[in-house]
Amino acid sequence: MFLAVSVLCGVLTAGLLVPAAAVSASGGTQLVELFEELPGELERGPLDAPSKIYSADGKLIASFYAENREPVALDEVSQHMQDAIIAIEDIRFYEHNGVDVQGLARAAVNNMSGGDLQGASTITMQYVNNVLIDAGVDAGKTAEELTISGTKSVADKVREAKLAITVEREYSKDEILQGYLNIVLFNGQTYGVEAAAQTFFGIPAKELDIAQSAMLAGMVQSPNYFDPVTNPEVTKERRDMVLAAMLKYGKISQAEYDEAKASELDLDLQPAKSGCTAAAMADYFCSYVEQLVLQSEAFGENATERARLLARGGLKIVTTLDSKLQAEAQEQIEKQVPMGDESGAGSAMVSVQPGTGRILAMAQNTNYSPEQGEANTELNFNVDAAMGGTPYGFQPGSTMKPFTTVAWLESGRALNQVIDASRTYYPEGYDWEASCAPKNTVFSQWDFKNALPGYARPMTVSDGLRWSVNSATAAQAAMLDLCDIQDAATRMGVHRAVDGEPLDASTPSFILGGQEVSPLTMAASYATFAAEGEYCEPRALLEVTDAQGNSYELPGEECSQAISPEVAAAISIPLGKLIEDRPGNIEPIGVPAAAKTGTTDLSEQTWTVGYTKGISTASWVGTWQAYSSLNYVPINGVVRSFVDGSSVAGAQWTGYMRAVAEDYETGDFGDVPRSMLYP
Repeated sequence: MFLAVSVLCGVLTAGLLVPAAAVSASGGTQLVELFEELPGELERGPLDAPSKIYSADGKLIASFYAENREPVALDEVSQHMQDAIIAIEDIRFYEHNGVDVQGLARAAVNNMSGGDLQGASTITMQYVNNVLIDAGVDAGKTAEELTISGTKSVADKVREAKLAITVEREYSKDEILQGYLNIVLFNGQTYGVEAAAQTFFGIPAKELDIAQSAMLAGMVQSPNYFDPVTNPEVTKERRDMVLAAMLKYGKISQAEYDEAKASELDLDLQPAKSGCTAAAMADYFCSYVEQLVLQSEAFGENATERARLLARGGLKIVTTLDSKLQAEAQEQIEKQVPMGDESGAGSAMVSVQPGTGRILAMAQNTNYSPEQGEANTELNFNVDAAMGGTPYGFQPGSTMKPFTTVAWLESGRALNQVIDASRTYYPEGYDWEASCAPKNTVFSQWDFKNALPGYARPMTVSDGLRWSVNSATAAQAAMLDLCDIQDAATRMGVHRAVDGEPLDASTPSFILGGQEVSPLTMAASYATFAAEGEYCEPRALLEVTDAQGNSYELPGEECSQAISPEVAAAISIPLGKLIEDRPGNIEPIGVPAAAKTGTTDLSEQTWTVGYTKGISTASWVGTWQAYSSLNYVPINGVVRSFVDGSSVAGAQWTGYMRAVAEDYETGDFGDVPRSMLYP
């Protein structure tokens, strides 16, 4: 060990790494003392590794990384690659004890004789240096604070040597080589041989041939300079230098050398991309999952820690997404409102599993991207503002009406009770009952109209909901406490998209959809009807483990009995008849189903929200940049004088649900007692 240090000091004195004056100032004795005082153990934390998000059926959605790395065992690296890196970087790797005395002496003689500057770092020393840098990065050090090649002091080099000797005592040569091949930088954000093989050749490291191995081994000396994409000629020259070293040291035959040298680089670039902008599918669901991680204390004390964990922690995030449903949802959306459609309309669809809250699909007709463009946005149309959605959400129109009927049934009234739906005007100061509203609340004048003439007349509550008659819902509300309607909606998960607060019951128009919500909220609330009155919070995460296999504690299914099974079944009667009526582009889907449409006054926002026993889906089509009517606007080339919820949103809901319904539970929605049907 002392001999190694003595030679190292001689090399330093010769000016290999620092000016001779630096060594003269400290003196050989002080260097030895420094060596003895330096730490003797290398603290090896887990390597940075990409975090990956998967669907429930095992399909990769996206990767997140600061360093693109895929650690592998040494037996998963081709022998050619192992031979190439040893031949060019450290031919005596299996002979020295961490510091190559012979290599140090050679480099010193060469440098003192005026030859090209040579280093003498062994693979073990390089591994130590990479581990120290990796630990510094994990600790949040900047590039200026890290000790890298070209910035090392005498003390840095001596510390590296001592740690290398210690590492050689604690680990086998194969373990050190494996660690080195997994940690070393190859290019840009590509670290480790597996990621490099996949990036430049589209193959695993175990399949690398001689020429491919030589190219990658040559890159580690100067990853940015020896870049086969930007500097192919010098990269090829460097590759051939590695091949020559492999031939010289008996790693390959003359014939193998000749064949490999005659070959081109033959790249098959498969550049990995990080984050949701590069998602293989479900880019907005990816964004939703990212927000769940960044906002959860389970993954760190603050957002900075959580972001670092996501980029460096090697998390395996298994989600609730069903890749088949996701693909079908995306296809149906783009079939109706293609990306970049001249209408400028947005389109979104999200599915939730009744009884579990699992989010099965989340799609929209834009690309998740910060770049400006007609089809690009980072706004997730399906979710609340706090989770990356639009600032306010969208008015749901008549899809809010079932909650008034829930409160109606809970008050002891019947579905087929006849009400007077002739009134479309309520004056200022009308005596609405709203027990939860501030005292002395004065209600403003409320004037509205029905979508079609001739419906302002007596009818049953069931028909009023089935035909979506505004005056019928208002007549029901006038006989109820508005806060009971608000309470029913809140129990079923309905809240404002802008702030997550319950709907404001001091404004009666909320019963007709006057306050903005998100599609995910509506899909989850309607799932309550399919699940016999049980509401479940939307859920996207099934399991999260780190690179060492440790599991993170996640919330399980959070469900509650929001309404009775009988009320849930009763609501499904008029909503089921709506589908049987075949309004617009809504049609029966082959299994029991129920749905409700919604349209704002000027057709700025249109909805179909409906369910089977196993899937609840909200389909939305509307404007999201400048709120304007969809009427007389060419949507996918088709101009309609009136666009309502059964038009485009209804078409994509029908096409999607017909394709996927039988993948999940189907069946009827239960029996309804006669007392709920008839007064």
